[in-house]
Amino acid sequence: MKIKRVIAALALVFGGFSTTAAHAEAEYTLKLHHMLPPMSGAHRDFIQPWADKVEKDSGGRLHIEIYPAMQLGGTPPQLFDQARTGVVDLIWTVGGYTPGRFPSAGVFELPFMPVSAEITSKALQEYAEQEMQEELKDVHLLAMHTHAPGSLHNREHSITREADLKGIKMRAPNKIMADAMTDLGASPMFMPVTQMTSALSKGVVDSTMLPFEVVSPLKIHELVKYHTQFAGDRGLYTQFFLFVMNNDSYKKLPADLQKVIDQNSGVELAGFIGRAFDKNEQAGLEIAKQRGNTFETLSAEETAKWRADMQPVTDGWIKEMTEAGHDGKALYEKANALINKYSEARVARSE
Repeated sequence: MKIKRVIAALALVFGGFSTTAAHAEAEYTLKLHHMLPPMSGAHRDFIQPWADKVEKDSGGRLHIEIYPAMQLGGTPPQLFDQARTGVVDLIWTVGGYTPGRFPSAGVFELPFMPVSAEITSKALQEYAEQEMQEELKDVHLLAMHTHAPGSLHNREHSITREADLKGIKMRAPNKIMADAMTDLGASPMFMPVTQMTSALSKGVVDSTMLPFEVVSPLKIHELVKYHTQFAGDRGLYTQFFLFVMNNDSYKKLPADLQKVIDQNSGVELAGFIGRAFDKNEQAGLEIAKQRGNTFETLSAEETAKWRADMQPVTDGWIKEMTEAGHDGKALYEKANALINKYSEARVARSE
C-alpha cells in the first residue's frame, strides 16, 4: 500500500510537471475572467470547452487561463471594462449589468421576445454583427448570446395573474424588465444574479426573474416554492451576454492564430452557447420539479394580457432609440425577423 501511495504521488508530481511544461510551450497565454463559479453550467459547458478547443485548434500555441467567480477582482458590472482596457484578455458577462451601454441589444430584452436560447442567440449574434459595430468598437467580439426564456420564482405564493404582482418585492434582471414589472404593479429592484441567494434568504426580495439553468447552482429552488411559466412560443424575457476579447490582445496574435479565434467565434459559437444554456435550462427545471415545488403556466388569455400591458415598454424602447438617432422600429422589426429566421431554420432541420 505504501508503494502504491508513493507511485500515485509521483504520478501527480510528474503529471503536474507535464501540464506545466505543456502550458509553458504555448506562445501566447490569454486570461479569461468571468463571474460564475466553476461548477456553473456556463463554465462547465461553454467556457471551458471553448478554451480547450481553441488550445487544441492552435496546436498548443495558445493557452487560455480561466479565472471564474471574479478571482481577478472587481465586480460583474466591471468585467466589460476589464477587457476594454486590457486588465484581462477575455471576459464573459451580462450586458444588462451596465445599463445604457449597449442600447441596440436592448431589443432582445424586451418582453416576450425570446424563443429558445439557441435560436435567440443566433439571431442576436447576426444582429450584433450588422447593427452594433459602433457600440462594440472598443473590443473584439467573439459572440453575443442569451439564456433560455426566464420564469418567475416566488417564496410565498403562486403568481397566476397580474394582481398577484401588486407590491411584490421582485428582483429584475435588467432595466427593461424592471420597467415592465413596475407597469404590472410589482416593486422591482435590480441586482446581479450572484446576489440572488442572499437576497431571497434574507427577504430582501420575495420573488425573482431567472432562467432555471441558474436556479439549481444558486439553490434558488430551495428558497422558493412556486414557479410561473408562460404560454406561447415566446418566453417572458431573456438577458443578453457578451463574450469579448481585448482589441490589442487580438491584434498582437499572428494571422494564423487570429484565424483560430475567428473560427471559434460568430453565429456558430452563439448557437453552441445557446444549446448549452437550453440543455441546462431543462436540467434545472427537472431539479426544481424533483423537490416538489409548485409549477404554474399562465393561460394563453392571461399571457396575452401580460403582453398587452407590457407593450408600452416596447413602444418606449422604440421611441428612445429613434430619439437617439436610430430607426427604433426598424431595429425591432429586424430582431423579430432574425428570430423568426432561425426558428424556421430549426423547424426545417427537424422535418
